[in-house]
Amino acid sequence: MSYTHIQNVVLDSTSGSLILHQGCLQAFIPDSDSYDTPSAREQTLDGRCCHVLPSLTDIHVHLREPGFEYKEDIASGLAAAAAGGFGRVLAMANTRPVNDQGSITRYMLQKAHEHHPDGPFLYPVGALTRGLKGKELAPLAELAEAGCRAFSNDGLPVQDNELFRRALEYASDLDIIVIDHCEDSFLSAGGVMNEGRMSDYLGLKGIPHVAESLQVSRDILLAAYLDIPVHLAHISCASSVELIYQAKQKSIPVSAETCPHYLHWSEELVKGYNTLARVNPPLRTPDDVLALRQAVRENVVDIIATDHAPHADFEKEVPFAQAPNGISGLDTALALCLDLVRRNVLQLQDLVRLMATSPARLFGLPVCTLEPGRPADFILVDLEHRWTPGPDTMLSKGKNTPCLGQTLQGRVMAHFLGGVPVINRL
Repeated sequence: MSYTHIQNVVLDSTSGSLILHQGCLQAFIPDSDSYDTPSAREQTLDGRCCHVLPSLTDIHVHLREPGFEYKEDIASGLAAAAAGGFGRVLAMANTRPVNDQGSITRYMLQKAHEHHPDGPFLYPVGALTRGLKGKELAPLAELAEAGCRAFSNDGLPVQDNELFRRALEYASDLDIIVIDHCEDSFLSAGGVMNEGRMSDYLGLKGIPHVAESLQVSRDILLAAYLDIPVHLAHISCASSVELIYQAKQKSIPVSAETCPHYLHWSEELVKGYNTLARVNPPLRTPDDVLALRQAVRENVVDIIATDHAPHADFEKEVPFAQAPNGISGLDTALALCLDLVRRNVLQLQDLVRLMATSPARLFGLPVCTLEPGRPADFILVDLEHRWTPGPDTMLSKGKNTPCLGQTLQGRVMAHFLGGVPVINRL
């Protein structure tokens, strides 16, 4: 029998050792307790006083393959996920060709298994409409059978309310949730940043926050009328938070996510025409940042997802209005969120809820509870480790993040899935 003994770790503020056996957590032994480690164990690791947290789940990533492998591919994207602490990721459908048929879904799953057989694990998100064109539904049953775990028209939201209603009904029959990118494309047309004082100052066309909240209200009304769940992607503004709060007070089946960049940065970051700060929905005002921090703390917004959107360097090295939207987030998300813990915006258990427990449960994925007998899916996080995002420290091909070259604190030192180390910096 093989055992792994990880010493000097911290679990729920208690120092001790983790014992792994046959892919499961066998026990956590506090330092105050005596324990005879089995002589048949394979290895002993020094946990370096790292905190033990469940492996994280990211329900919103763009892995770019097939079609845009120069930005990212499934191998590099899952490597970045492993390093960032994410053991399971949902990959959006805006590939080329679009993931709107079962063969594309199976291709993505095959690539993930070839490159990362022990994880992280990829769960494709199927296109809601053919070609993401918003004209007719994609073959949702075929996509579900092939392995899709959610449906979305992410980036190209469905404006046809009747079509979106039918999509919700069809997906519900398949017991699959629709993830909606909430944006009124008529109100946002041509916009490149948040509409307001800063866009006026920079002379850039803005996107009003009501472009998002108008679509949020549409989705909430449909969810209430149909009594069918809908999940709202990357919420960015206070007006959307207020609508979601009111919906939850009425027990309307709606859930929502936001992203680390909306919890950290405002439109001020666009000063100097910083293309690394161009994202959709755009960075909003400082008041929106505060509203979102309160929303994740109080569980109005259920999940923190990365909306990992890698791009090649040359694509961001253009005038602001010509740059693509997106921030690369898998490598840096946990460190950014740990900064919120240090600022007392969140507690560590809040991060576990927002980045591990809630996303996994909402989409029916395995949940690691760190209990004896459960699969050993966990990360060891050094809360004090300082590092600098850059070409040598980020595993994603995309280095397009506003924190490039800055010092972050907190890093995943080891990541185990089924007891197998998929990243080990110990």
